[in-house]
Amino acid sequence: MRVLTKLVLCFSMLFMSCTENEKGLEVNISFSDQISNEAKDGRLLLMLSTNDEKEPRFQISTGLNTQLIYGMNVEGWKPNEKTTFDKNVFGFPIESFSEIQPGEYFVQALLHTYETFNLSTGHTVKLPMDNGEGQQWNRSPGNFYSKPVKVKIDPDNNGPIEIVMDQIIPEIEEPEDTDWIKHIKVKSEKLSKFWGRDIYLGAHILLPKGFDKHPEAKYPLMVFHGHFPSNFDGFRTTPPDPNVAPEYSDRFKLEGYNITQQQEAYDFYKRWNEPDFPRFLIIEIQHPTPYYDDSYAVNSESQGPYGDAITYELIPAIEKQFRGIGEGWSRFLYGGSTGGWEALAVQVKYPDEYNGCFAACPDPIDFRAYCLANIYEDENAYYYKSEHKKIQVPMHRDYLGHVDATVREANHLELVLGDQSRSGQQWDIWEATYSPQDEDGYPKRIWDKYTGDIDHEVAEFWKENYDLRHIMERDWDKLGDKLKGKIHIYCGDMDNYYLNNAVYLMEDFLENTTNPYYDGEVAYGDRDEHCWNGDPDLPNAISRLRYNSMYVPKIMKRIAQSAPKGADLTSWRYQ
Repeated sequence: MRVLTKLVLCFSMLFMSCTENEKGLEVNISFSDQISNEAKDGRLLLMLSTNDEKEPRFQISTGLNTQLIYGMNVEGWKPNEKTTFDKNVFGFPIESFSEIQPGEYFVQALLHTYETFNLSTGHTVKLPMDNGEGQQWNRSPGNFYSKPVKVKIDPDNNGPIEIVMDQIIPEIEEPEDTDWIKHIKVKSEKLSKFWGRDIYLGAHILLPKGFDKHPEAKYPLMVFHGHFPSNFDGFRTTPPDPNVAPEYSDRFKLEGYNITQQQEAYDFYKRWNEPDFPRFLIIEIQHPTPYYDDSYAVNSESQGPYGDAITYELIPAIEKQFRGIGEGWSRFLYGGSTGGWEALAVQVKYPDEYNGCFAACPDPIDFRAYCLANIYEDENAYYYKSEHKKIQVPMHRDYLGHVDATVREANHLELVLGDQSRSGQQWDIWEATYSPQDEDGYPKRIWDKYTGDIDHEVAEFWKENYDLRHIMERDWDKLGDKLKGKIHIYCGDMDNYYLNNAVYLMEDFLENTTNPYYDGEVAYGDRDEHCWNGDPDLPNAISRLRYNSMYVPKIMKRIAQSAPKGADLTSWRYQ
């Protein structure tokens, strides 16, 4: 009997040991009541890095050097309450804890906090409000995080790792007005109604030379679209700082690129003050949403009427305060990438309110080339169709065609950062902008985020509302006369994100337009990457710093050709 008892005890201990080993790595995370006594909703993120060159939260990307990240939702999470990460929590680029190699790691946790919105559609959703940073989860003010700690992951030691978040990302100071650059915020009644709370749009305004000395002058308006601007960039009243240390740009493979940027900003200041340079207003808009660093400047079911708010609320307010002419013939749009899509989309959707767009390297403007997917015909966005092979669809390349990220990888990272289109990243904002609203109040998925299987009903909604080539072709009998001479599109033929493919399709349509012919411009940069903007002689590294001056000759020509009789063409042409 004693022998049997000992055998049972040994078997029990062995079973318990096996069970413990099967559990694998566990990390318990909590936040200290010293930073908050309130329960929180949000996305809890856990990051592991094999180096301490930067905090783990700043080492997450789709690139080859990314570190590890895992994420889960928390609701009503109380201070000092532990939440456990284990092998069942989804991660990127290694999906499960069970696959992490043993070794030493620097570990950090972060809570991307959500707020509750009661939408005018009747839905209640929980989303991360922008806090002045432009929807950046790893530096959004108010988010909790822990300092990185070094841990050893050892399969023979399965004790849980304990992480306590006791840090809060501080608030960001807003930029101050200068003689040249002003900053405004305007409450949008349209957006406030949609979101169920006060929503503001902001802008940075560059004033022309002599603004105060010429109170009689009224000015054309240039809208420089793009990602969230913390301030008006590219304008500097002093030469480059002689004491600044040169910094290497990995993107452009240039040493001292920060000094080049300062020199270009100073050169623009000098050009801005030359006697022959036309006097006008330039604005950069702040319109972050709970889904991204900007709204894509159009109305959408899940984000609300940002297009109407910008065109009919913000811009008239700016023109009123800073003496803009305030008529469609005097307004122009330009930008690159996101800003390129916005420039073209706003011109197409508000054809009478603007007199020309210069769209550089625009996000997909024909969804038959949604980067490398045709969302109308393809069954899956992550893999090429094949009976026997399984090849992932690339997402990012260099000008020689070398690929370092795939569509599947990018979407899986987004799925870690936030479900229901809440990652704040590129594929999710396209979804939040273009998709119909689902029954739960969040955007409908264009494809299954894990498998990549495309929902063609959602694709049809995208087609009728946001496929710019389709919309222009469908409505050319109504839009043609309004858009003639206004469309300028530029793209490198080796765009890193394959955006040139959609431009080719758009060009095919535009060049075959009649009654009227579109009478615009589509141009390509030979072997140029993202984001070539139309200068055939200068590299991207330089031309990307000259948006605010490089289109001026074409804009002035357009004004001379199209301004209505009696238009003010003189008050703003002083020296």
